[in-house]
Formats: sequence, C-alpha cells, structure tokens
Amino acid sequence: MTATATGRTYEVKTYGCQMNVHDSERLTGLLEDAGYAAAPAGEQADVVVFNTCAVRENADNRLYGNLGHLAPVKAAHPGMQIAVGGCLAQKDRETITDRAPWVDVVFGTHNIGSLPALLDRARAQEEAQVEILESLEVFPSTLPTKRDSAYAAWVSISVGCNNTCTFCIVPSLRGKEKDRRPGEILAEVEALVAEGVTEVTLLGQNVNAYGVEFGDRQAFSKLLRACGEVEGLERVRFTSPHPAEFTDDVIEAMAETPTVMPQLHMPLQSGSDRVLKAMRRSYRKQKFLGIIERVRAAMPEAAITTDIIVGFPGETEVDFLETLDVVRQARFSSAFTFQYSKRPGTPAATMDGEVPPEVVKDRYQRLVALVDEIAWEENKQRVGRTVELMVAEGEGRKDVETRRLSGRGPDNRLVHFAAPEEPVRPGDMVTVEVTYAAPHHLVADRVLSVRRTRSGDAWEARTAAPATAGVGLGMPTVGVPAPLPDAPACR
Repeated sequence: MTATATGRTYEVKTYGCQMNVHDSERLTGLLEDAGYAAAPAGEQADVVVFNTCAVRENADNRLYGNLGHLAPVKAAHPGMQIAVGGCLAQKDRETITDRAPWVDVVFGTHNIGSLPALLDRARAQEEAQVEILESLEVFPSTLPTKRDSAYAAWVSISVGCNNTCTFCIVPSLRGKEKDRRPGEILAEVEALVAEGVTEVTLLGQNVNAYGVEFGDRQAFSKLLRACGEVEGLERVRFTSPHPAEFTDDVIEAMAETPTVMPQLHMPLQSGSDRVLKAMRRSYRKQKFLGIIERVRAAMPEAAITTDIIVGFPGETEVDFLETLDVVRQARFSSAFTFQYSKRPGTPAATMDGEVPPEVVKDRYQRLVALVDEIAWEENKQRVGRTVELMVAEGEGRKDVETRRLSGRGPDNRLVHFAAPEEPVRPGDMVTVEVTYAAPHHLVADRVLSVRRTRSGDAWEARTAAPATAGVGLGMPTVGVPAPLPDAPACR
C-alpha cells in the first residue's frame, strides 16, 4: 500500500443521484482530511465505503451482492474495513450488519461527518459501529470536500424534502427540507470561482421550494439572479424543481440571467391525472405542459429533460397513453425512464392494482422508443448550428480516422468533437459546428475556435499538484472524473 499519514487507503463507491455524488465528495474530503489516501488503481483499499441509494429495489440487491463479493477479500486482508452509508443505510440500519456481519460501519444520511471517527472506533473496539441520526445537526457544506472536477461543482442549497409522493422513500431518509441562507451559498460559489470553477449546479431535492423555511417564496429566483452577478462564473444550472411549485419568477430569472443555462430538468413521473393523484403529485398534466410552454416562450432553445415512471399501481393502458401524449407534446431532449419499483415503507407499496411485469416491460419499451425518436428529431435540428462547449474530462468517442473529445453545450447536450490541433484542456471552451446527430449525442467535425479559460488553468494546475492539496471547506482538490449518477436528484 502507498504510505500516507495513517498508512491507510480508501475507495468510495457511489450509487444513486447527484445528491449522493455530492455527498461522496464530502466523504472523500473527510477521509483525506483524516490522513487517508485514495487507493491506487488496481490495489485493494484498506477502507471501502459504499454510499448507497434506496430509490429502487435493485439498489438493495446491488449492495448486498457487492458486500458478498467483498467478504472473502476482507478475510484475506487483515485490517480492512467496510462502511455503508447513504439512503439505504438510513433505511436498513442494523439489518445491514445482520445480513453482512463483516461490515464495520453503518452511518446515515445525516451524519456523514462521523465516518472517520466511526472507523477509528470500530478498529479500537473490534466491533461494528452503527450510527443513524434522525435529523440533520450540521449542514454538510461545512465539511471538508474533495470535489471531482476542477471546473464544475455541485453546490447544495437545501437538503431534505417536504413532499409526500406515495412512491418515494427519500423524505423519510433525508428528512424535512432545510435551507441554507443565500449568503452562505453565494460565499461558497465565490470561493469556488476563485479556485477556477466556471460552472456550478445548484442542488436540492426540490430547489424551487427553496426559501420556504425562512419565509421567502421568491428566494430561488433571487438566488439565480445573484449567481449571475458573480464575476467569473460562466454557467449556472440547477436540479431538480417540482412542477407544483414552479413559478414564473423562476422562468423570468432564467431567461434574464445570461449565465443561467437554457436547460431544465423537470420530473413528470406520469402524464395521467388519475395516476398523478395516486402518486400524490400536486399538479396535473395541463399544468406541467403549461410550464413547458412558458419556458419555451421565454427561452426557445431550452432543452427540457424529465423523469417518468411506468407501471405505477393501477396504471391502465389509457393512463399510459396519456403519458405518451405528454412526451409527444413536451418533446423532451432526454428522459430518465423507470419501471415502477415497490419500496417498503411507502404508501404505494401497499396499493392494489399491481401491473403485470410483462405489461410494464412492454410499456417501458414503447416509452423509451418514443423518447429516443423525439430526442433524435430534436437533435437533428441542431445540425449545422454553432455551439460553444465546455470541454469535459476524459476522451470522447473514437472514430476510425478522427480523435474526438467531448463537451457540453449551454443546453447540456453532449457533443463529441474533432480534437483541434491547438491543445485544449477540460474546462476550456470550444466553438464548433454540429455535423451529425444521434439520439443521445451530437457530433462536430469542425472546431471554429478555442478559448482557454481559468478553469482549464485550474485543471492543468490540479493535475500537477500533490493529491492532498486543497482539501478544505468546499474547496476543489485533485480527484477523478465524477461518476455518472444512476438518476437525477430524486424528484
């Protein structure tokens, strides 16, 4: 093993949404602040941390399968420790150590800051430590953070959720919504920009409910405008809003603030009013479509993405056709599509009208086919256009004769572009001409210009810096490319 302050290495495995990805940045920051170092590729870590998701049934199966594979590995590596945190840990608690007694630490969503101490205690006492707090005591943004990117960052504006959707277990695991004060958020954004970050994504379970806790219904739109005034910040995104609370002041702030990107992820879940009522989603089909109409009127080029569940209890073919109708009218640029997964502890888990698996599978396939068809049609309209991309980390697609890099446009569409002769770095900006469209990406064979940025400088400096540099309160440090979330923030 590579020697460190403690001589111990770690690996964090992340499952689930952007909230979990961001929490894992804090877990790695905490571990490095305590003297651990990331395990070199190909080497077994002394500490393996699972940051889990509980939204779907296969999350349980995946965790216990992975824990089973690690049992003999741990037996062969004396001193190795396994920790399980996140939403599934909050839900299952002692069940984890019952089913996998070789697990050393179980911690919940409200006490990720306890991980280093729990690992120490488990080693000293030679027994499993389970600590699950029922509510948040310290907002996690105060914890050390090892961010995965030098040029883009998540910024939490709230944690928890006040909604009571019948299919969702998240509110019982993340707790009631707690909002950060605008000044704290802006201070973090400004600190990130000072470190070279040029894109931030404001993160919350329901971002447009932000401000309810301190009595300002327009706090989120004000926050968007305030972020637009941060010098050096080029792109602002957010996820996820709830259609029931999506207000026109947010649309106006998006349209009138140049750095707020023309991109909106707004979960639909179902296009059937009857199913939406059973889901306890406090909006209906026409309200959802009305929001999209107003967004597109204000920002014609906006790309809108969504979440859709197929096979909710009691869903009929007529209900499903209503969902397809919304997809046709909304013309989403992409969608996270899910087959309904029963989660114990949610009201939907005890509802009558379970849809047969073969019917769910058929509807799911029809939905995906329609989503892909529309996304491809929308992408084809981008051929011939010029777009400015923020260069992403890692290589893009490789054609037979062309080396490609990848980047994201303002609307967050993925574009694979021909690598220019002039070197470009992650975080730099390139202007390209789109030459080809596929359902899930665009291709650009012509690079029109390259703009070197502070973010590119930060990435270049970071790749040459010691691996422990920069761990601090929200400060970016050397890391690896962020894992793609399994799903957007659970709304």
